[in-house]
Amino acid sequence: MANITAAQVKDLRDKTGAPMMDCKQALTEAKGDTEQAIVLLRKRGVSVAAKKATRATSEGAVGYYIHAGGKIGVLVEINCESDFVARTDDFKELVHDISMHIAASDPKYVRKEDVTAADFAREKDIFLAQAIASGKPANIAEKMVNGKMEKFYEEVCLLEQPFIKDQTISINQLIASKVGKLGENIAVRRFARFKVGDPGETIAITKPAEPKAE
Repeated sequence: MANITAAQVKDLRDKTGAPMMDCKQALTEAKGDTEQAIVLLRKRGVSVAAKKATRATSEGAVGYYIHAGGKIGVLVEINCESDFVARTDDFKELVHDISMHIAASDPKYVRKEDVTAADFAREKDIFLAQAIASGKPANIAEKMVNGKMEKFYEEVCLLEQPFIKDQTISINQLIASKVGKLGENIAVRRFARFKVGDPGETIAITKPAEPKAE
């Protein structure tokens, strides 16, 4: 068993914000490998986020980011469960980071589920036509289309995009890490992005969950 020192635990906590006991456990499982321990904590953050995803988020904050000398502006609403968490530095940092990311990456939707049926069908038809034109059999073409659609989601959906400050994680994983640290469900509700000279603007709102059948 690896001999985990207090300094290693503190270093991992400083890097991830995870509780001390979770850091020690992750380091023990990773046999003292800090990078592997970070991976373990991220995976658990996603797990924690999944468990909390159904909890109501009626508090939160509206953040903004102005970029390129006033040429690009973003407003974003991010929700959490309590006003206490909304006022923490960690939550404020998340709101700022996501605002900045939206300014730089220009997503069109919040989640996969928010992509319109028309946009989905158009992109799928284009990818399918490309695959067939390349001479691929129908079954291979369909697999190629599925892969292309995942890439499409990564390009246009905020939660699927690689975080601009750390390309190894997605915005979804960034949020999950904060959920694990703060202990509350966190969700992006909506955002708007404006760019000087563009004829339109991007306004994205999370669709309400579909009611479950009785």
